Amino acid sequence: MDKYSFLNAAHTSFFAELYERYLTSPDSIEPSWRAFFQGFDFGLESSLDNLDIASSNGTLALSNGQQLEVPQSLQKEFQVIKLIDGYRSRGHLFTQTNPVRERRKYEPTLDLSNFGLSEADLETTFDAGKVLGIGPSPLKNIIGHLERIYCDAIGVEYMYIRTPERIQWIQDWLNVNDNHPNFSADEKKNILRKLNEAVSFESFLHTKYVGQKRFSLEGGETLIPALDVIIEKAADAGVKQFVMGMAHRGRLNVLTNIFGKSPKDIFSEFDGKDYEETIFDGDVKYHLGWTSRRETDSGKIVNMNIAPNPSHLETVNSIVEGITRAKQDRDHQENVSEVLPILVHGDAAFAGQGVVYETIQMARLDGYQTGGTIHIVVNNQIGFTTNYLDARSSTYCTDVGKVTLSPVLHVNADDAEAVVHASTFALEYRMRYKRDVFLDLLGYRKYGHNEGDEPKFTQPLLYKAISKHKNPRDIYAEKLLAEGIIDADFVKALEVEYKKNLEEDLLDSRKIEKTVITPFMQDEWEGFGQVVEDKMLATMDTSYDLKKLNEVAESITVLPEGKKFLRKLERLVQGRHKMYFEDNQLDWAMGELLAYGSLIEEGFDVRMTGQDVERGTFSHRHAVIKTEMHEEEVTLLNDLGKNQNGKFHIYNSLLSEYAVMGFDYGYAMASPKTLTIWEAQFGDFSNGAQIIIDQYLSSAEDKWKLQNGLVLLLPHGYEGQGAEHSSARMERYLQLCAKDNMYVADVTTPANMFHLLRRQMKADFRKPLVVFTPKSLLRHPKVLSTKEEMANGSFQMVIDDKEATASKIKTLVFCTGKFYYDLLDKKEKLERDDVALVRVEQLFPLPADQIRKVIKKYKSAKDIVWAQEEPRNMGAWGHLLMHLDEAKQFRVASRRFYGAPAAGSAVRSQRRHAQVLEYVFDKSKDNMLIR
Repeated sequence: MDKYSFLNAAHTSFFAELYERYLTSPDSIEPSWRAFFQGFDFGLESSLDNLDIASSNGTLALSNGQQLEVPQSLQKEFQVIKLIDGYRSRGHLFTQTNPVRERRKYEPTLDLSNFGLSEADLETTFDAGKVLGIGPSPLKNIIGHLERIYCDAIGVEYMYIRTPERIQWIQDWLNVNDNHPNFSADEKKNILRKLNEAVSFESFLHTKYVGQKRFSLEGGETLIPALDVIIEKAADAGVKQFVMGMAHRGRLNVLTNIFGKSPKDIFSEFDGKDYEETIFDGDVKYHLGWTSRRETDSGKIVNMNIAPNPSHLETVNSIVEGITRAKQDRDHQENVSEVLPILVHGDAAFAGQGVVYETIQMARLDGYQTGGTIHIVVNNQIGFTTNYLDARSSTYCTDVGKVTLSPVLHVNADDAEAVVHASTFALEYRMRYKRDVFLDLLGYRKYGHNEGDEPKFTQPLLYKAISKHKNPRDIYAEKLLAEGIIDADFVKALEVEYKKNLEEDLLDSRKIEKTVITPFMQDEWEGFGQVVEDKMLATMDTSYDLKKLNEVAESITVLPEGKKFLRKLERLVQGRHKMYFEDNQLDWAMGELLAYGSLIEEGFDVRMTGQDVERGTFSHRHAVIKTEMHEEEVTLLNDLGKNQNGKFHIYNSLLSEYAVMGFDYGYAMASPKTLTIWEAQFGDFSNGAQIIIDQYLSSAEDKWKLQNGLVLLLPHGYEGQGAEHSSARMERYLQLCAKDNMYVADVTTPANMFHLLRRQMKADFRKPLVVFTPKSLLRHPKVLSTKEEMANGSFQMVIDDKEATASKIKTLVFCTGKFYYDLLDKKEKLERDDVALVRVEQLFPLPADQIRKVIKKYKSAKDIVWAQEEPRNMGAWGHLLMHLDEAKQFRVASRRFYGAPAAGSAVRSQRRHAQVLEYVFDKSKDNMLIR
């Protein structure tokens, strides 16, 4: 025992601090000490299990079997540290954070007896107080300090963080002022002022627009001072731009009192007036986006954006992150913290929607990180009519935040100062660590899901309590009145003045005849005009100087010297060089890569993401090449030498479609001069992002006056791979097409793909582009183009049969995509020179006039066929019927009607495929009669 005699001599504070380090980061201390503390913990837990508090015999069994006598005073110090650790880890479970309900009871509690201590120890001074920054203190003072930090109006979760430095920073921040703010009188008055705006705005709408949906913020009004302090302090910390997303709850309040949208515009929207421009359908008032400039109290000018959102809760999350990343990539590469994303969530949706998890998983990924997001949950404790106990299995709705080891603060939304204090913490943490942080504002919802709903049907007791509950402004006003900071008339004066301004705005709004939809992010879209279908059908100059194309080709077909690559990759790149400079027969990958390179030379950026896009699902692209020994990444499109005027960004995505497509849609929304591409691993995987496709891609221009040039590459084609790897479900996209909302194409040559991608950037407008890309055609010997076709050509919406002699043609076949080559093989085998195969490369807007010209050209053809490999109820046939009257006279060759896109059996699939081909060339063999 002599070798441990120093335990009696050394100062106990040394051991206390060392033990605290062991509790938070055991690997950071010397192994022998770690073994010692492990033994102590084991001894303590064993003694507590036996109700023999504090190891009464004073001995400790070490892991090596030795018995060690530990001084009683040191044992107690360790037990106090355990108590402190208990508050840090579990104090959030015992807070006063719920303004309208009793908290659930959790075990074990923070009772002294659970840590080997008793009331007899309350007056004893412990050195452990030093770890809290209060010095040696009586146990009762230590507990008081811990109660104020961890168990008052703010509950803090952070002890699961694995970085000791971040834990220490949080603890130091919390220890200052016992995690309670020390605001000046002016700061308190400003909080009250913002609370008054929040409360008065809602009560004004409730009076003027009785029964109308507004999804009020009542019960969560402290969101307004929270956002206000974040913006004010962030601007002082160097933030230049804010990008915010939120659903409908409280959105109108935020638009008015944070973003400065004129109340008269909101009132005009409430009055349901028609829109000024006939080409837009508009949307309900609580979905519209807004862009503004705000001057902060300290004179800083900041750009503020709140993204438009659909009713699909939490969908806007990834959109906001994409917008933020685009702004950072374009203008803030040196300091990404200058663009701050803020996401406001609802508690039920935050816990229930999978896109939340997907978006949070992006937070630290190279292709998606945005330097940290401030997440604020406006926690109503109810989802529509569902109680929180039925809405999640986790303790908190914010538990998903722990996935990224982010701190979470649960705050009583009735305590305005606590909310502002927690918001300040969130901002400082984000700015320092460039990581996500979560605020859970525990409030309530004053009315039902909307203002015409009766919540007492399902929560009678809760709403009985809410009906008697004061709003946060009045609660805070009483506090300031008691402190002598305001007088009895202060709030009334604020309310009268604010409502007077609202009345004036209301009168002005009644003079407005029609509602104007204000474009979102106008600065980014300067020079881009809205267009209609006719211009989309016009031929566009997408040619590219052949000499420059040669230079781009040279750059992307020569590997850097001095690096060792896999032999297969070396042969691949050498083969590309040969196909361009010797054979002049370029495959799909070369056509695609040359399109990117030519755009980069012209100063555009290219961004591509999706699962395995760097190599390509079908191993055709190889845009990123890795060295054999060290996996060093080489991206030849970023090594174009003097032609490097733009940048090529390509990232393998997380295994997500919903959030990733949303992110890239947001990116394209904020960066119209970047060719932004999302590629599906297989085309039908895009149905995982159906909400983005329906609510944004196909409809955002009509709803929100938003242009967007996002490109979807969806591998499509029937090669016998089964129901899930054949069809990109083109019929779904085509059903969404209307007027001028997007492009849809199914191209068959590398040159046409080259020009299609270039057209996307060369246009002075932006439309989403959906491309059904090939799989087997990536290496098909006939799918080749020349460099001259790329340099001098243009995008062909319809490709005529160059081999056909019009006067000989008896059967005219229209088709699209990969099926053309199957038909061509069949035609050549049958030696049928009386059949013309015409490819419709653009499906929307459908080039109907060009199709009619083709029909007129082949006037000797009495048999006109629409041929597709998809079942009759799928593919492009139904679309053709809607957009081309002549199609009603076509003979249709397709698979039968099926529920699944393709057969699971390769044999059955091949048989059906062959039947369709037979029927194209022999109308007596109608496969609709055969299974």
